[in-house]
Amino acid sequence: MQRLLVTRFHLLLLTVTLALTGVGFFRIPENFAFPAHWSGSAADWLWPRHALLVAPLVQLALMTAFFLLGRLLTKNHYAKTQHIFDPALTLIMTVVAASQLGLLLTGIGSDLDFIRVTGFGLGAALFLLGVVLFEAERHTYAGLRMPWPIRTDGAWRLVHRVAGLSFGLAAIGLVALAWLDAGAGALVMGFAAALLLPPTLAGLATLALRSR
Repeated sequence: MQRLLVTRFHLLLLTVTLALTGVGFFRIPENFAFPAHWSGSAADWLWPRHALLVAPLVQLALMTAFFLLGRLLTKNHYAKTQHIFDPALTLIMTVVAASQLGLLLTGIGSDLDFIRVTGFGLGAALFLLGVVLFEAERHTYAGLRMPWPIRTDGAWRLVHRVAGLSFGLAAIGLVALAWLDAGAGALVMGFAAALLLPPTLAGLATLALRSR
């Protein structure tokens, strides 16, 4: 059995991002600067047009990392974690593509701030995920799958409460940033933190409680 975490849909998302990047370099003037942060009515943090190159590079790095991860996992670990890693990669790459669309719309003068829209949408999705994890029971499909076993029901519940609260707080933070219109820079960094920190905390909690 081939252990591949990168699918054709992920390649499609990369293609979409590359297309958005190409349109951006074609339609956006070379001297244009993206307002990444606002201070009052003026932008105090600007991104050059070459910031458009970051999104496809990030997606390529993600796909490479997940491809190598799939090859390194044993058949047993792959079977237990595929249903988590596959949608996780899809979600992250979708957020990157949405951010690239937001930059493109900003560069061509659109009034739609799609990065803020993404912030509200991702915040809602992560809040729902946080509720599901917080309330999950040990026998349900919604539980986390980690490399380290969680031996007791109490430890399992505590890990899921940590994960649920982390995702809930991340969701609230993203919605607050989007509501306050903190700027593309703050929101993009918020996306990264909201997608990376809660799973990291859950993994550390699992590692700390694996002997309980």
